[in-house]
Amino acid sequence: MALSRGNLFDALPSLDAPGECIEILWRTSTITLERIVSLSCATPVGEWYDQAWDEWVLLVQGAAKLRLEGETTLLELRAGDYVLLPAHRRHRVEWTDPEGPVIWLALYHAPGS
Repeated sequence: MALSRGNLFDALPSLDAPGECIEILWRTSTITLERIVSLSCATPVGEWYDQAWDEWVLLVQGAAKLRLEGETTLLELRAGDYVLLPAHRRHRVEWTDPEGPVIWLALYHAPGS
């Protein structure tokens, strides 16, 4: 395997409007690692993420709020916080810091592998 290196803070996309940019940093048959950069972002009303894989996410920079289905309290994240979302744990992004950019590191793992 060839050496691959970089810096999570380098070459950040320019987000002039609310949204997000996803960059795959590493992928195997069972694991995907992404850098997600978002600005004033939220999952569209009524939509949920319901993924077939486990997701471990670290908030590297900024702040965000997640809603987990069935929970009344929002999960507030700040730089350094991480959460493991098991496969099919329905969730949504309610808010990311509009002062952004918000930087996430997301690791996806196929269950049972």
